Amino acid sequence: MSEPIRVLHILQRMEAGGTQALLMSIYRKIDRTKVQFDFLVEYPDEQFYDQEIKNLGGRIYYTNVRNDFNIPKFCKQLRQIFEENPKYRIVHVHTYSIGYFCLKTAQKAGVPVRIAHSHNNETVHDSKYAFKLIMQKLYTLHATDLFACSDEAGKYLFKNEPFQVLPNAIDSDKFIADDEVRKKIRMEFDLDDKLVIGHVGRFHPQKNHDFLIDIFSEIKKKRADAELLLVGTGPLEDEIKKKVSDIGLDECVHFLGNRKDMNRIYQAMDVFVFPSVFEGLGIVSIEAQAAGVPVVCSTGLPPETNITPIYQQLAIDDGAEKWADTVIEIAQSPMAHINLQKYVVNAGFDVNVTAKTMENYYLNKYARQ
Repeated sequence: MSEPIRVLHILQRMEAGGTQALLMSIYRKIDRTKVQFDFLVEYPDEQFYDQEIKNLGGRIYYTNVRNDFNIPKFCKQLRQIFEENPKYRIVHVHTYSIGYFCLKTAQKAGVPVRIAHSHNNETVHDSKYAFKLIMQKLYTLHATDLFACSDEAGKYLFKNEPFQVLPNAIDSDKFIADDEVRKKIRMEFDLDDKLVIGHVGRFHPQKNHDFLIDIFSEIKKKRADAELLLVGTGPLEDEIKKKVSDIGLDECVHFLGNRKDMNRIYQAMDVFVFPSVFEGLGIVSIEAQAAGVPVVCSTGLPPETNITPIYQQLAIDDGAEKWADTVIEIAQSPMAHINLQKYVVNAGFDVNVTAKTMENYYLNKYARQ
């Protein structure tokens, strides 16, 4: 039997994030006798999905470019990978910050299919903002194909250039609302008679945890039985823990770290709150709705995420009290905690379809080279 074609995906690292969850969902579903994924990451340390990737037959190339920002060294390492693996005919880049260098190096190495993918509809306004804007403009110069997770994400990064939208699909079979699972997980966390608010996201300015704690503080004033589950890790975790402690919410805010049983964790929630400053899509909002959990999110999410009757968007400027009132109200929705899988499938977010689409795309592109 012939060897599968190998696609090299390049991104920051295989941590527990939305882009990574999408890639892993596709990776698990594609026919790996035909298409195999490998990954090049920007950090030297092992991450959340690394062992599973290796178990599925994938390779991971570690670099240190995010720490030392030594671009010549990084490009040399990438050139060496292409020289040692001439069968790489497709490179799929998910990080625009160094994407220009990745795609340029791939072109020089003779890689014919070079994909630039957009996963966000905005950029954090930090000390690196000017540099990021420059790298965004350069991102597509050596790309042959453009992908985006939503229409907004594509227009933000690619402007007037044509692109294809690839929805951040999920394995909807895993997230179907289940009363028995809900009872068990709530008992496990001692949440049986509580109003459980949930959030999933890296502790990073984009995710707006600071405002999330303000919202929960307002909810707690109105509902003494409220509890908050925070899933994720990140650079701002200690800062948020301090804020929680300073306002006296230690006993009712639970930091769960990264989890591999998110299908169960969603079942424990009464409402999913997601006040991100911006999101290319926000795959966790799709997962929550698939699990029958009402979602209250910011207008930083694109309209594609509104797929069920239990979804509400608010502006961050509406303030914590209005968010709190909306959360408490939507928790009573008669559509909550029932099987909403058909909405996910009808909206095009089921990974079985997406995986087949990408498998055929890679095979067709490879066959033409």
